[in-house]
Amino acid sequence: MKWFLLFAIFFAIIPMSVSAEPESPMDKLDDISDEALQMVKFHRYEDAKRMLDYFSNQFESLSVNAQPLTMDEVRIINSSRDEAMEAALSPDMGHEERINKLTKFRLVIDAIATSSQPLWTEMEDSVRTAFNQAREAAANGDSADFHSNFNTFLSLYNVIYPSMKIDVPAENIQRLDARIKFIDEYRSQIIHDPEGQQELDKLDADLKKLFTNIEDDDADPSLWWVIISTGSIIIMTLSYVGWRKYQGERDLKKDRSREHKD
Repeated sequence: MKWFLLFAIFFAIIPMSVSAEPESPMDKLDDISDEALQMVKFHRYEDAKRMLDYFSNQFESLSVNAQPLTMDEVRIINSSRDEAMEAALSPDMGHEERINKLTKFRLVIDAIATSSQPLWTEMEDSVRTAFNQAREAAANGDSADFHSNFNTFLSLYNVIYPSMKIDVPAENIQRLDARIKFIDEYRSQIIHDPEGQQELDKLDADLKKLFTNIEDDDADPSLWWVIISTGSIIIMTLSYVGWRKYQGERDLKKDRSREHKD
């Protein structure tokens, strides 16, 4: 019994040991992208440029080796990296726009490096708040407030858009794009037409599904492996203990029946 329990405990802790893996190349790139973002936040644009150069060198060495990135992922990384470099080098770009471009880049690398709970989903409150304020302004017929809040929503949506394309099925992205473009193109009709405002309600439902589906899919497979394997071990242990108890009771009954016969 003692050896069986030790065997069970050994297999229960295996997943914990497996999870403590050394930093992968993508994790290193993730750290570099975060450093570049922090540099820009503190107005250290030259340092951010150096970090982005360092990222490019590391990414090129990763690309030379057999790295598991798709062509779309490589294209998204290069595009967001170029925008981040532009933000670091531009003499005229405003500080907030620089932060947005570096944040976009940071979220892309995180989406590729992370298998669960990508950082871009943490912007749900900001994105949906800006959109709900635009929808409320449209319901009140406040054109200026609607345009202002909808522009804020578009700006935030643009920040998370490349990382969304990594984690969200293409058909879902296309549906969101079509609805947003329709609302953006027909803003005046949306404000003054009650039926047009239904498009805002539909977009709100699509945004809710977007973030909800990502959260539902974020369960780490290794965590499920731990839960299933640990549960199986507990069941096996209890079954073994129950079997031993049954064997003991049966042997005890046999001994008692022999005593009566004697």
